[in-house]
Amino acid sequence: MPHIAVARLWFEGNSFTPVPTPRSAFESREWGSGEGHLARYGGTATELGALHAFLAARPDWRATILPCIAAQPGGPMADEAMRAWRGEVEAALKAGRFDGVYLSLHGACVTESDPEADATTLHRLRAIIGPEVPMTASFDFHANMAPEIAGLLDGASAYRTYPHVDMDAAAMRALAQLERRIGGAPRAHGHIAKRPMVLHSFHMRHEQGPMAEVWAEAAAAERAPVLDASIFGGFAWGDSPHAGPSAMVYAEDAGMARDLAERLAGAIAARRARFAVSLPDPATALRQALAAPPGLVALLDPADNPLSGGIADTPELLRTLLAARLDVPAVFAFLHDPDSVAAAQEAGIGATLTRHLGARITEAFGPPVIAEVVVERLTEGRFVNEGPMERGAPVDLGPTCVLRAGSLRVICTSRKESAVDPAFFALHGVDLGRTRLLANKGKNHFRAAFRERCSAIVECDAPGPAALDLAGLPWRHVPMEWLG
Repeated sequence: MPHIAVARLWFEGNSFTPVPTPRSAFESREWGSGEGHLARYGGTATELGALHAFLAARPDWRATILPCIAAQPGGPMADEAMRAWRGEVEAALKAGRFDGVYLSLHGACVTESDPEADATTLHRLRAIIGPEVPMTASFDFHANMAPEIAGLLDGASAYRTYPHVDMDAAAMRALAQLERRIGGAPRAHGHIAKRPMVLHSFHMRHEQGPMAEVWAEAAAAERAPVLDASIFGGFAWGDSPHAGPSAMVYAEDAGMARDLAERLAGAIAARRARFAVSLPDPATALRQALAAPPGLVALLDPADNPLSGGIADTPELLRTLLAARLDVPAVFAFLHDPDSVAAAQEAGIGATLTRHLGARITEAFGPPVIAEVVVERLTEGRFVNEGPMERGAPVDLGPTCVLRAGSLRVICTSRKESAVDPAFFALHGVDLGRTRLLANKGKNHFRAAFRERCSAIVECDAPGPAALDLAGLPWRHVPMEWLG
């Protein structure tokens, strides 16, 4: 009966976000272990959901679920939180005897003191379990992959969609490689290849464009003796020595793994110019959005996208919307503003308040917006994702409120969780069929559920921690020539 250990560290660190991500941010989203924690994800389109299905199909397998933690992308992970997670995982691996280890990792974790925390974790875990115990992992497509990771694992795979609607499939591939090794197959040869560049992810969607072409090339090459061919776009705001796109291949033949990984990395580099992007300012983007065909139109602010490590606190897009005095039904999603939620709760539905909105955390991206608003709705902040991204996963925003200023409704939450699922808006009483403008702090992941719902999706360039101008950021580990 194979007995495996499972652990999870899913966190994407934005090195330029002004506040670190504390342990409490993980505890409010995911910090659990044991069979009960795994059962919570049964039937969901997540990596732990895949593990649940994998084990159900193999009743002779046993899994010990070590701490599994996740938080929304944000500032560097607090060192204390990393010490706590690693301490529990390492102690369990030292104390137990396991036939294999499966890890759900992001690949772009940075901490307050470590710019390549995933590689450090893998080095530490491999030192504990030794060279003979098989260990595989699944990764996010936006991982910044250190080349030595390939040799620390017996196999791995990454998400192959962006927006990420195949987290479960990536986990299944990694688990299949673990099963192969536990079954006695020789260890695969892994190779990670990268080129010296950092790219924006706007044009990395899987449906079409330059990265879709490279994905197709990888898929065509993935046949025996190639076990897995994965590509990574990298995370543009993670200041890591290995930031940027890469390719990872596991194969039965070392030369084939190396050659294919280098070929795929070269295919990304050859398309470098096609990943460049320019965006209009918020006022211009608003005019473009309102001129779009009838129906729901989205206006996105990617510079404060929580799934890029944004703080959901920058005010510029909201300032533009209020100054425009909109005459169409509009929603702004969202501000991470527990103070405004508490004030709305105290005042009650129907009350009129004057609030300073945005710039609660920092005025580095502009001063707050002062607005007179009416409290329209209060919620407990809990819903279940409709999907397709993380379908079935529970979400807890903490208490929330909807504030109305004219025809614009502003959603404020107590916790920072992206507004990329229709259930987020249903919770707040938003009828998308009757809404003309949906302004959202988001980017590509928003498209998974809303591409077909919107007559147009317009993106703007506003100040924020995930700003478009990479060269203007204070890099420490990435040479400036990588950004050109």
